[in-house]
Amino acid sequence: MSKESEGRMDKAWLDGLAEVVREAGRLVEEIARQGFDTQFKHPEERRDPVTTADLACDAFLKERLLTLLPEAGWLSEETKDRPDRLEKRWVWIVDPIDGTREFVRRIPEYAISVALARDGEPVAGAVVNPATGDLFLGAVGVGAWRNGTPMVCSRIRGERLTILGSRSEMNRGEFEPFAGILEVRAVGSIAYKLALVAAGEADGTFSLGPKHEWDIAAGVALVLAAGGRVHDGAGRPFRFNQPHTLTRGIVAATREAYGDLALLIERHAPRRA
Repeated sequence: MSKESEGRMDKAWLDGLAEVVREAGRLVEEIARQGFDTQFKHPEERRDPVTTADLACDAFLKERLLTLLPEAGWLSEETKDRPDRLEKRWVWIVDPIDGTREFVRRIPEYAISVALARDGEPVAGAVVNPATGDLFLGAVGVGAWRNGTPMVCSRIRGERLTILGSRSEMNRGEFEPFAGILEVRAVGSIAYKLALVAAGEADGTFSLGPKHEWDIAAGVALVLAAGGRVHDGAGRPFRFNQPHTLTRGIVAATREAYGDLALLIERHAPRRA
């Protein structure tokens, strides 16, 4: 993809992106087999683990993705941020392992998350679960695929909406106001949750606490590419590659469920400052 083409994404270009993400998944699993070291970004609280697999995957993705689109900026959880990304029309937004806690515990619900934004808009996303090889790929206006098969963010409604929730948020009681109203299933990585919603595996997911751009950008692109709906916790569309990377939460759902889910959150979710 060149500057002259204005980044027009076709399926062949997306397949190239998919192969990079697949290779990154194989790298992560090979490191898992060989053994890895774990440190904590907040060691006094043993919070926010980072492993040698996170760092190796980050370096691999940075080299390969910037080869795929050299004019793009770079924003990643595991790379020191550089303000020059704000001057770029295109930016890669990457979490080399979203769900590192699950990775460390070998719970197969972590993901490699890669998004491409143009002028702040999410235009393409790729999410792979390295433990299972499950690959989700999409570009807004082009299409979305799961393991090469077209996917649509659509689902037949049950009596209650099925929502994918964070284990930590469930443990903190954040879903208690929805008891008996929503069917909540625990899944690790938010990127993986969003990918599963994009594939119609659940009616939606939401997290009303702050989320970094790299946590959600690829999943947002997938939901949009697959025809679903997604906004931040204040009901606004996402704009990425911002000076401050924290967003105001996320609500994503199938096209059938979004209105009802947004209404239930408005009625039952605790108010946040």
